[in-house]
Amino acid sequence: MHADSTPELLSPAGNWDCARAAVAAGADAIYFGMPKFNARLRADNFTEEDLPELMAFLHKHGVKGFVAMNTLIFTGELELAERQLRLVAEAGVDALIIQDLGLAKMARRIAPDVELHASTQMTITSPEGLHFIERLFPMERAVLARELSVREIERFGASPSTPLEVFVHGALCVAYSGQCLTSESLGQRSANRGECAQACRMPYELVVDGVTREMGEVRYLLSPQDLAAVEMIPDLVKAGVKSFKIEGRLKTPEYVAAVTRVYRKALDAALAKSETPVTAEDHYELEMMFSRGLTTGWLKGSNHPYLTHGRYGKKRGPLLGRISACGGTWIVLGERTEVPLKPGDGVVFDAGENRDHEQGGRVWKIEGPRIIFHRTFGGLDFNRIRTGQTLYKTSDEKLESEVRRFWQNAKLKEVKAAIRFTATGSPGTVLRIEAECAGQHAAAESAMPLQAAAKHALSETTLRDQLGRLGDTPFELEAVDFRVEGECHIALSELNRMRRELTAALDVPAGERKKESSTASFHDLMPPVVKADGAAELSVLCRTLEQVAAAVDSGIGVVYCDFEDPRRYKEAVGLRAGNAKIVLATPRIVKPGESGYLKMIERMEPDGILLRNLASLEYYRDRSDLMKVGDFSLNVANPVTARLLKEEAALERLTVSYDLNIGQVLDLVRASPSEWFELTLHQHMPMFHMEHCVFCTFLSSGTTYKDCGRPCETHVVHLRDRVGQMHRLMADVGCRNTLFNGRAQTGARFFEELRSAGLAKFRVELLDEDDLGALRTIKAYQDFIAGKTDAETLFENVKAFEKLGVTEGTLV
Repeated sequence: MHADSTPELLSPAGNWDCARAAVAAGADAIYFGMPKFNARLRADNFTEEDLPELMAFLHKHGVKGFVAMNTLIFTGELELAERQLRLVAEAGVDALIIQDLGLAKMARRIAPDVELHASTQMTITSPEGLHFIERLFPMERAVLARELSVREIERFGASPSTPLEVFVHGALCVAYSGQCLTSESLGQRSANRGECAQACRMPYELVVDGVTREMGEVRYLLSPQDLAAVEMIPDLVKAGVKSFKIEGRLKTPEYVAAVTRVYRKALDAALAKSETPVTAEDHYELEMMFSRGLTTGWLKGSNHPYLTHGRYGKKRGPLLGRISACGGTWIVLGERTEVPLKPGDGVVFDAGENRDHEQGGRVWKIEGPRIIFHRTFGGLDFNRIRTGQTLYKTSDEKLESEVRRFWQNAKLKEVKAAIRFTATGSPGTVLRIEAECAGQHAAAESAMPLQAAAKHALSETTLRDQLGRLGDTPFELEAVDFRVEGECHIALSELNRMRRELTAALDVPAGERKKESSTASFHDLMPPVVKADGAAELSVLCRTLEQVAAAVDSGIGVVYCDFEDPRRYKEAVGLRAGNAKIVLATPRIVKPGESGYLKMIERMEPDGILLRNLASLEYYRDRSDLMKVGDFSLNVANPVTARLLKEEAALERLTVSYDLNIGQVLDLVRASPSEWFELTLHQHMPMFHMEHCVFCTFLSSGTTYKDCGRPCETHVVHLRDRVGQMHRLMADVGCRNTLFNGRAQTGARFFEELRSAGLAKFRVELLDEDDLGALRTIKAYQDFIAGKTDAETLFENVKAFEKLGVTEGTLV
């Protein structure tokens, strides 16, 4: 990508048909997954047997292919991951899209000729974070977090050291990619492992200060509308973006074709600096392919109600209107939009009811203002249809058929590699022809010497005609340098033989050649195995000053502080007493222009910093005087990642990723110096961490922190899920929201196994306990670690004082 700075349109491909559709519609590259290590395991994906054929198809048509290995890699999977890296290289894949830092390091060593793209799952939200990753390994691409605005993207510079990629269309996750633990916490289905259960698309009730708010039809409090930034392509080009990415590896080939061809037009116009050719019909096409409502996402900045209105979480399509009259099998729409409607089109009735039971059907016929549905085959309960309900168009069979014909019948242009020939010789010597193509060289000599020509001497025209007969080869003739001296003769059949020999020797164009994998192995990147024998230590993370005082009074050695308002950190540092170290947490996310938060924390003069993002690793990189602890959000899931962060960021401790179960935790600890790690033994799992502010959207009439009135500072808010479980919602200094699992998680039952593996550092994370509740929780775990109580007793004690229950959660 550094060599070719031409902006690129990147389309998704969950299967072969989607790959063909993307090529037909004008994609410059596609990205796809394999059965393992990709964040869309529910897609059809491509097998290792598919890879060579797929890459040959793509390269034949001038399209690049990127493999997504954008999940965390566990210790026991490193060997399999290495094998997949080698397969990818040998198949001629152009780039790898990677989340796991350790896997990225492996890719640079094992498959150095394959481009490395940092996935959006790495949570790159600032130039400082990008700089830190660049210290670890060179990259050809960085995929930025979807929560950045165009202005924030501009802060990376018009020509950043690593080219930037941005999502421009498709579904939006409510949580920061790489930071969502909801599926893992609630159902042991990790989003960081490609198994997202889409809990954000489910209904929730808003509970404010213990009272359930009546929200009417607003129930989908965490479900953003979709992204459609087609109008912002020129702004993104000016901002220096080099790759424009379409989401949708779980979508249909019709979606891929339709969306790709619209963005192809938009990008080409932006590069030509001409007026946008995107029409109202194009916008309609985008909505019909898949839409929960189309927005510009975060690209224009924050506007919380605009992005997440809460009325539905499923596909909708364009609004048709509101029912003004109905009777029997017919309806009439008032406030009718200009969206076309015809018999056969699919619609859905939005009655503001439980949308798990909403109904839809196909239009049978239209008579005047009346839209009529078939009584028997319409699939509708007409008794549920009422005036005032809204109607959305969900499918257009004619459009879908047109798009299907478009990609299936498209004549795909083959892109061939230019080949140059140089011919030398004279009567009595052999004819020598040299060929050059994309850096490859080959030569062939005639089987017999050139003869003096009595007539029909070999000419440049004859040679060009014979060498230009490249037919079905992947080459096309660019030039012939004719340096033959004298009047010479050679049989045309010999020229044809030499041409075949040369093209066979050149094999395939450079873009289709296999890439070499090195002899390096993940074993070369593993740390030494050292089992520590130290006594068990307990640290406590506190979210209020009262909790800090309780931890210090309890004799805790390391007290972490994670306050909604970090300005109060100064008071927390002032509570330091005895041997207690006060370690201040950075925000989970730092965006461009927010390094002031890190400076403020530094000025508080703590004993240490709990580092939660890439930007903070870069900012505090040279602060050797501080105790530096890497938190769970850095996603340390294997020893290679652990070593990389330990050495490059000079971290004293690494918090084990919350995506690991007990077996995976033990594998990690046993394959590394066990003294490196700290495990959170008790916590309320931070499930969603999101730019979306529930407080602003549903408890104010504002749109951002500037006009919301800050209800987060005056109300205690929970969200109640479909099974009745309450989850605490909190905002941080950047107005980002975290939803904590209402049920506490304890790993007490696994304590002895962890100690036997050499793990000595354990953490308790408090949430909203008062001072007495904090003392009680801390004392329970102190007694347990000291051997005064057993795991069963601790579990029962925790169950007794945790109002919303306790679980073993992700460790099971």
